[in-house]
Amino acid sequence: MMASRPRKARRLVPSLLALALLASATHAHAADTRTPTEVIQETANALALRVSADRTQLEANPTQLYTLVDEVLLPVFDTRYAGQLVLGRHGRAASKEQRDAFVDTYYDYLLRNYASSVLKFDKDKVEVFPPRPGDPNDPKRTVVRTSMLLDDGGTAAVDYSLRLTDDGWRIFDVRIDGISYVQTYRSQFDSEISARGLDAVIERLRAETERLGTAGREGTSTSANPEPGA
Repeated sequence: MMASRPRKARRLVPSLLALALLASATHAHAADTRTPTEVIQETANALALRVSADRTQLEANPTQLYTLVDEVLLPVFDTRYAGQLVLGRHGRAASKEQRDAFVDTYYDYLLRNYASSVLKFDKDKVEVFPPRPGDPNDPKRTVVRTSMLLDDGGTAAVDYSLRLTDDGWRIFDVRIDGISYVQTYRSQFDSEISARGLDAVIERLRAETERLGTAGREGTSTSANPEPGA
């Protein structure tokens, strides 16, 4: 049973990242005073509205889909902090230029790898639970618990980790049945960076991102194996 959980997590990551990365664009240019629970709930509602209104165009135009995700990503997802967590110990030895290049390239890779999952999102399959008391030792971090209904009728526990920034509460990690997105990618990139070096990994991600973008422009599937080094 335990062996099946990582595979289950990988299957769910596209839909869950779509939810985690999207939020109402109305908050992009104003102070975001929403609670963590409101960030998650309004994200689900906004995503459903945008996809419902433009589904046909988005299905036919992957570039437009990438643009939609990119435009509404930054207001809610702490891409830089999440990327630094994924880079882990290798960030300490890297230059600022290398760290910035990894974070930016990793973000572009995720954007193209998972953008198509936006079209499959169904907010009616997501239940957002009432907030639990925050951690008194770290009031600037919290977790929003949700449950996602699966196609087979089962459910998956999905926890969103957020931290309070100068711009409001921002998502930096997603746990699917206890499996952390950040920890999973950090483990995978750790092995590759150790073996090949950070610059080589950045170049691989850039090449993979370009391949995904080219596939989208040619009208083929934009999905790809999310495993680093695949």
